[in-house]
Amino acid sequence: MSDETRYPVSEKIIKQIENTFTYHTPKGSQPERYVAIREKAKELATLMAQCVHESRELSAALTQLQLAVMLANAGIACNE
Repeated sequence: MSDETRYPVSEKIIKQIENTFTYHTPKGSQPERYVAIREKAKELATLMAQCVHESRELSAALTQLQLAVMLANAGIACNE
């Protein structure tokens, strides 16, 4: 991609990219909050598996739940 076809990037976006793609060592109560979120998600995943027949929809629901946990953990890691 040539420089002529690239959009200028704001300082805000550059900072957001740097924060998003940097390892954040867990600190304070973060590890406990990660565990709490995973435990509740596991409860919900188990309930869904008990209530929904094995299907494409169940698989998609479990995948989205996994994504929700990952995003919540990223929110904890990247915003403190």
